[in-house]
Amino acid sequence: MTQKVSPDMKKDGVKIVYVLLDGVGDLPHPALNDLTPLEAAYTPNLDSLARNGSMGRVITVGKGIAPQSDIAVFNMLGYSFRDGGYVGRGVIESIGCNIDFRDGDLALRGNFATVDSDKNNRITDRRAGRIITKKEATEVCKALMDKIQFSDKDASIELVPTVAHRVVIRIRHNKMQLSDKITNTDPAYDKIEGMGIAKPTTSEDIYVQEAKSQDDTREAKAAAMLVNEFTEQTIRILQNHPVNIARKAAGRNPMNCILSRDSGNRLPQVQPINKKYGMSIGCIVEMPVEIGISKVLGMKMYEAGSLDDYEQKAKVAADSLKTVDAMYVHLKGPDEFGHDGDAKGKKRNLEEIDRRFFGVLAKEVSKVKNPVIVVSGDHSTPCIKKAHSDDPVPVLVSGNGIKQDGSARFTENYAKRGSLGLMMGVDVISKVLKLTSDNTNE
Repeated sequence: MTQKVSPDMKKDGVKIVYVLLDGVGDLPHPALNDLTPLEAAYTPNLDSLARNGSMGRVITVGKGIAPQSDIAVFNMLGYSFRDGGYVGRGVIESIGCNIDFRDGDLALRGNFATVDSDKNNRITDRRAGRIITKKEATEVCKALMDKIQFSDKDASIELVPTVAHRVVIRIRHNKMQLSDKITNTDPAYDKIEGMGIAKPTTSEDIYVQEAKSQDDTREAKAAAMLVNEFTEQTIRILQNHPVNIARKAAGRNPMNCILSRDSGNRLPQVQPINKKYGMSIGCIVEMPVEIGISKVLGMKMYEAGSLDDYEQKAKVAADSLKTVDAMYVHLKGPDEFGHDGDAKGKKRNLEEIDRRFFGVLAKEVSKVKNPVIVVSGDHSTPCIKKAHSDDPVPVLVSGNGIKQDGSARFTENYAKRGSLGLMMGVDVISKVLKLTSDNTNE
């Protein structure tokens, strides 16, 4: 996984802003006259960047893989785990929300969900309506930690709610190291070599799954048993919890189950990103998984407001280039509209990001010598699929020293015709550095 980058690959004085738009890639949608949200959106600032640069497409993790954000972001930052060495999203999110995690604990990512317990725990909403307050999530997690009783008295659980429907689960056993070789209870995702992979599902017919051990060890069997006990007791305890009684009375979906996925049982060991590329890289991230990735890779994190404080993020990204060589910025917005199947909403969100983030960024980086702006995504989340897909995402490299390839807009079609061609996510940063180096040497 170690990547050698020669010193001349970093153009003297070049400053890079690397923006990943979560779930930006899409497919034509009938609600947009068979255009993608990027094609339908009015994005003059992104399009201006496209005219001043080169475009291409990226397979973020691997052909045929519809990745989750964690493994996709790692790859887009140059870290591949195709050898099976990935620790799992549960561990990364544990790190991101400062859970006391140690090797041998079992960490999982969880979703508050809505199930119909009278119909074999059929899932009616994997995200319990998305709108979940911190107070609600905290009260529910406290009730579960107080009331869950494992049959194995040496096991304990910690639950940490993060953002909206998201929660991190840590199960610890006092006398054994638990194995992560178990299957998900969340039917929307599979796990391959530690990587979370989106599965095609139909919202009308999905059920809470039983966690199964993937090998015959005592540690794997114990881990699966504990996860199943947690799931069963969670559904029972939350059925008539005051929070859910109030939610139902208000016409909102109850958060009466927690779906778990992406188990991990060890801390990651990776090369720090500054050492990998021989340059200083900072970041602007908010979600627990991105915070965890930043901590693992040793990136300096900059505060830049809440999730949709786009102007602030643009200003901080540009200003931070005074002290670092590159800034990585992760913007969450488009992905959630993709999951909700809201093509018009995704279009509006992209227009908002273009106006409030890229419009401000363009003005702010004009004060910086030799800025290069790179724009891509971590994965596609097509609105017609309401899930991550294996479709390539567009990538744009823009700056005064970058050859223009005739791209007129930041869209999937221009990306398909762009001079950068089709590349793998793990190669994006090295390709950008090579482009800046080539332009220096001309």
